[in-house]
Amino acid sequence: MRKNTRLLIIDPQNDFCDLSGADLPPDTAPALAVQGAHHDMMRLAAMIEAGTPALSDIAITLDSHRRFDIAHPPFWAQRDGEDVAPFTTITAGQVRAGDYRPRTDADLPRVLAYLDGLEARGRYTLMIWPVHCEIGTWGHQVHAAVRSAYEGWKVASGAQGMEVVKGTNPWTEHYSAVEAEVPDSADPGTLVNRALVDWAAAAGVLIVAGEAGSHCVRATVEDLVQYLPAGYARRLVLLTDCMSPVGGFAAQQQAFLESMQARGARLATSSEVLSDLWAYGEAS
Repeated sequence: MRKNTRLLIIDPQNDFCDLSGADLPPDTAPALAVQGAHHDMMRLAAMIEAGTPALSDIAITLDSHRRFDIAHPPFWAQRDGEDVAPFTTITAGQVRAGDYRPRTDADLPRVLAYLDGLEARGRYTLMIWPVHCEIGTWGHQVHAAVRSAYEGWKVASGAQGMEVVKGTNPWTEHYSAVEAEVPDSADPGTLVNRALVDWAAAAGVLIVAGEAGSHCVRATVEDLVQYLPAGYARRLVLLTDCMSPVGGFAAQQQAFLESMQARGARLATSSEVLSDLWAYGEAS
């Protein structure tokens, strides 16, 4: 009998990959390139291709945004009416003081309620990111090598895989594929994704990769560990050479990895996992 060995790939999308040259369509560039992400995805694709027979299931999450989003520049203005630059952080206090404001005045009460809720949860401060992973664009698509490996696994295994869309609600950040940073009771897409939690719960071993390790990988894994039984982290294998942090957030990724390792998760490279992927499948 074999264990259920599953792979969770978080946001392996073009806008996060530091692609260049011939890898880019004409007049196109990644909106939020994470240094090292392209090579992360190439290593991940090679592992999937070589390890296909031993992978019981694969899930891919897709960051999926609209241009007018609470975490994108077009939503905001500074006190003087000028644009808010990407990578600006905004607090409820700054909005109340008038330093920043939503461009649509009627949005102010909802914005303040969101920021108060976000700050009460304590994981993130609102970050204004470049417009990225906009639905329907090249940047929203999965990295070509990962997509090819995933489709090859589907054909070889006869399985459908699982795709999880997150981030379509423009009123809340959605780093974690499990739930939005501030869930909206009126939008089921922001609430706990029970299908994903149950999918992860079924894994005897859950291998995790994706971008960025400092944000969406971190938030998703933290939420899975929160919602699944005590000790679940011992089933996790985090692929350290298949995730990278957003620039300036390396310490956050490292703290996340160390925290999960302390809970029992294994930190490994894709080559290390590939060398014993079949061993993961043996009954314990």
